[in-house]
Amino acid sequence: APRRWGSQFNVPPSAQFVARPVGVCSMMKLPVQASAEGLDAAFVGVPLDTGTSNRPGARFGPRQIRAESAMVRRYNASTGAAPFDSLQVADIGDVNVNLYNLPDSCRLIRESYQKIVAAGCVPLTLGGDHTITYPILQAVAEKHGPVGLVHVDAHTDTGDRALGEKIYHGTPFRRCVEERLLDCSRVVQIGIRGSSYDPDPYKYCRDQGFRVVPAEECWSKSLVPLMGEVRKQMGDKPVYISFDIDGLDPAYAPGTGTPEIAGLTPAQALEIIRGCKGLNIVGCDLVEVAPMYDVSGNTALLGANLLFEMLCVLPGVKTM
Repeated sequence: APRRWGSQFNVPPSAQFVARPVGVCSMMKLPVQASAEGLDAAFVGVPLDTGTSNRPGARFGPRQIRAESAMVRRYNASTGAAPFDSLQVADIGDVNVNLYNLPDSCRLIRESYQKIVAAGCVPLTLGGDHTITYPILQAVAEKHGPVGLVHVDAHTDTGDRALGEKIYHGTPFRRCVEERLLDCSRVVQIGIRGSSYDPDPYKYCRDQGFRVVPAEECWSKSLVPLMGEVRKQMGDKPVYISFDIDGLDPAYAPGTGTPEIAGLTPAQALEIIRGCKGLNIVGCDLVEVAPMYDVSGNTALLGANLLFEMLCVLPGVKTM
């Protein structure tokens, strides 16, 4: 892979020297590789929205996130994180999903991620709808065993079936529980809200041992204390971060398929991700960006920045 600025690592080019619209549309304009070999972390797209229950369009999320990521720079000036001075990172393109067959897409995703994790690479995924987290966790847990989960979302995604189907974006974490992919004592779900079909919609989660943090418990406060508790809960065992963009209020992220009012703020999203610093993170995803519902591009821009923040808290990232 090509090097930039004389570094031993891949480095995003500076807009001081390369115009932002110039070049291949990769994540942060990083080099594109065909595989994860030789990488510490990789951005990978999964352009699938066959599992959506309301508005489709998340299949175009990876493309738009990459386009908006041209605004994201090399260093995290707020935290001091220098990920591109610490890790070898590249964009390895997209999983070639089957848009006409959701179970087959899950197989293709699982097999692709088995290769990524076998290479010793931490995947940072651009979704796609939340169905994709299920096959990703199949591959991750195959290597690491049951993982802890920091899950930011408006919805618990622990339904059993809809229209007779057991695989769609409302069921991934129930399927993961059934296959023992999660360490249920180390699962926290933050930002959950909205109307429901059941009088006690969080009962299944609590019965499994999940910690559910409804959005109401987050309103008008810093989430730094919460994340201190989460770090203690997660310990030093493997952790996966799954961030549904609809965890944020649709005032900030309207470009999504199932928006719910009164959600988290972007500042709280940063507190959550930055609060994961020091955890043994083995994978991350940012899902449910559907760009056609946001003419400004702000939802994808927010998603690109959150993925950068995830990169900044990976194990091995140095600070300036």
